[in-house]
Amino acid sequence: MKLSLVIPCYNEEKNVRPMYDAVNAVFGRAGFSYEMIFVNDGSRDGTWKELKKLQPVGNGSLKCINFSRNFGKEAAMYAGLKESCGDYVTMIDADLQQRPEIALEMVQYLDAHPDTDCVTGFQKDRNEGIVLRFFKYCFYGLINAVSEVDFHQGASDFRTFRRNMADAILSLGEYYRFSKGIFSWVGFENHFMPYKAETRNAGKTTWSFRKLFKYAIEGIVAFTTKPLRIATGVGIIMSLLSLLYLIIVVVQKLTVGIDVPGYATLIVLILLIGGIQMTTLGIVGEYIAKIYIQGKDRPIYIMKEKISQPSQPQQKGGMAPETDGPVI
Repeated sequence: MKLSLVIPCYNEEKNVRPMYDAVNAVFGRAGFSYEMIFVNDGSRDGTWKELKKLQPVGNGSLKCINFSRNFGKEAAMYAGLKESCGDYVTMIDADLQQRPEIALEMVQYLDAHPDTDCVTGFQKDRNEGIVLRFFKYCFYGLINAVSEVDFHQGASDFRTFRRNMADAILSLGEYYRFSKGIFSWVGFENHFMPYKAETRNAGKTTWSFRKLFKYAIEGIVAFTTKPLRIATGVGIIMSLLSLLYLIIVVVQKLTVGIDVPGYATLIVLILLIGGIQMTTLGIVGEYIAKIYIQGKDRPIYIMKEKISQPSQPQQKGGMAPETDGPVI
């Protein structure tokens, strides 16, 4: 098997069939074997019913994985990667914003450049609002300033990489997964390929500003401990300033006296120091929460059902799901 295409799905009922047809139309003429791995991440619509209707054609084989509930895109990507067996692996969304034609170009680039391990798609121009673009720009600036690994501005999860890189990613079994950081952390030789994201085939994106903000916080916490060091530095600075203010108050009392106690100053200092303390506790709490969940050693995902069908161009009839029960 040369290529595995991992396709996470969440409420993509109207997109899985067009995506499936588009992949077959592109890779059916490529002259090599490939597989599509659809991962249904606990969709609330008829995504799984639509996936069960698909059948492999030509050189393509098919795997469909159904989660017991929604575990998130990161878990779906990990599950698809774990099920993949291709020499190359492509991560691609199901909404057809990331075109299979670009994935084929990535494969061809890896074929032509044996020293390159990964081809990553990035968008120079994004069809987003000014506010969202501004916050994304700030995020990349911040995380590159505090992280030990480099995050390419505009780089997406849409990428194709070799099996050695796939195995390296699978070796990282952390529960809280931030794939953009993991892709950078494992290293390997990377080539960035610009592409234009198309309009969604159907439906609306589930990535709200709140989810993107939460995702950004998880990325920062997952790949740097500098917020903890910053909190420590702020604590030291505030302690020194408090000590300096104490000396000033004592000197004033001994020399000129203090006519009226500084009520306003006292309130401001209490609120300022209290706010800093709460912020610091919040930063520490984020890291402790991650340690707490990781310490439980829970599975990244739970598989409820899996359909696996090799390439059988002439076969008719439905696909028989594996009946081994839930897989963790």
